[in-house]
Amino acid sequence: MISLLVFLFILGLLITVHEFGHFIMAKKAGVRVEKFSLGCGPVLIRREKGGTEYSICAIPFAGYVKLAGDNLEEYKGKSDEYFSKPIGKRFLIIFFGPLLNYILGFLCFWLIFVIGYPNLTTKVGSLLDNFGAKEAGLQVGDKILAVDGQKVGTWEELQKIIQDKKENNKVSLSVSRDNKEFSLGVMVKEKKVNDPLGERQSVGLLGITPADEIIKIRHGFMRSFILAVDKTKQLTVITYKGLWRMLTGNLSIRESVTGPLGIFIITSKVANMGPIAVLQFIAILSISLCLFNILPLPILDGGHIFLLGVEKIRGKTLSARLERIVNQTGLALIITLALLVTYNDILRLFGDRIGKFFVR
Repeated sequence: MISLLVFLFILGLLITVHEFGHFIMAKKAGVRVEKFSLGCGPVLIRREKGGTEYSICAIPFAGYVKLAGDNLEEYKGKSDEYFSKPIGKRFLIIFFGPLLNYILGFLCFWLIFVIGYPNLTTKVGSLLDNFGAKEAGLQVGDKILAVDGQKVGTWEELQKIIQDKKENNKVSLSVSRDNKEFSLGVMVKEKKVNDPLGERQSVGLLGITPADEIIKIRHGFMRSFILAVDKTKQLTVITYKGLWRMLTGNLSIRESVTGPLGIFIITSKVANMGPIAVLQFIAILSISLCLFNILPLPILDGGHIFLLGVEKIRGKTLSARLERIVNQTGLALIITLALLVTYNDILRLFGDRIGKFFVR
């Protein structure tokens, strides 16, 4: 039950922020907002205020803002209609939805760095055979304090330094054992591994795994801001690299894309890990929603922005008939994608059970 509530909260937050972006920019541009809906399907709650109908609907997987005259078949030429506004204002109305999702993700990362997040220490949990650490005499329970004079306080910091080292590169480790500090020379060994995008990369390894010792890492206000900017940039680059690899067939769509069912399963796990994990999950989902939404595909915000560019070049809007065809095509594409993703989620999460059921 808690997992379901957390899932609905996250989904509702992302949709509300996105639609509020369209809503507030439309108001600022002088466009009349006819409807502001969270969810779709049967209406559960409806209220009208200031000429806008606000509603909450039964199916929580969508939301929308209905603007006056936002399609050519309804447009009557009134000053408070969407198509009466110049291209620049219409661009801002469309773009502000995904932009607020991006900002929300960044703010979540910033908050995480300010309030603190758990991280593994550099305490050694085990040693692997045929690697430099064991051969050099490193022991379980040792804590690594520095690498070549560079201080390390977390396992993540240690990994970043070592993984950039090459084969047979000897590093000097400052080690603490039984409250005594000493130096130890360890040979680095390279190994081919898959990165998060499935690409093969060579990384340097010492041949150690972390212990279960965890500390809370906090940063100052401005340092957290810089770290949040870096984290947001990293996620943006990884997301678009992943999309490109999927388009070129180098990354499995089935294993890399998830829908509402998969997100719910992940949420149930994240909810048990505490508020920091939930915040991080919100940040990743919100930024990913923005990045996907600005792709130049019909019916997505990016598709509408693309059509604004076409209008700017042509010097006139598309015909009502062509606009309807584009929107219908986009809707069909999104529905097909949603069904495909849900089907993949079912196979990935429950494929073994389904197979066993039919084998009986």
